[in-house]
Amino acid sequence: MADDDLIWRVLDRTPGHDYGIFQTRWMRAANPLNGAVRRFVALDCTDWVNVIALTPDDQVVLIRQFRHGAEVVCTEIPGGMVDPGEAPREAAARELREETGYVARTWHALGVVRPNPAIQGNRLHTFLALDAEPLAHTELEDGEVLALETRSLDEVAAMLRDGRIDHALVAVAFAHLALAAGGRLARPALAPAPEP
Repeated sequence: MADDDLIWRVLDRTPGHDYGIFQTRWMRAANPLNGAVRRFVALDCTDWVNVIALTPDDQVVLIRQFRHGAEVVCTEIPGGMVDPGEAPREAAARELREETGYVARTWHALGVVRPNPAIQGNRLHTFLALDAEPLAHTELEDGEVLALETRSLDEVAAMLRDGRIDHALVAVAFAHLALAAGGRLARPALAPAPEP
């Protein structure tokens, strides 16, 4: 079956509510095989970025923060929303600096995924920031309370294995890094790109 044969025909779209970081919308669409009409909900979100920042001695810059959805403290990497008019790499550098005070000399795009295409249309852009150093002051928003730590790549691998890092979007970022480094968590040999 061709992709075109899988596409539902949208009959109408109805705006839902604006929740600040996302908006809801409803769609009625017809099944391409039998014409049955179903109602679907979607979340319209801006694109996101996350950053694996490695220090000159290959320590990973991590943050810990309370997450209201799961009501637990999660160990994560810096990241956030891409602001209007901002390129993803610029957003990555901004989020790294604002959340951690770290600034990196070299940047690499590692990959792009769709966080949950069943209900979201946005993308998550993952970047590798090399030789990151704490050269700036953090600029946390009122909704952010973060604890900063660094861990070796081996420690991060262990944290992923034992579930201490269990945020899916963070795990996929490290999967991108492992693919770039030949199947393991390590500093990959990539051609340098200038800082954004």
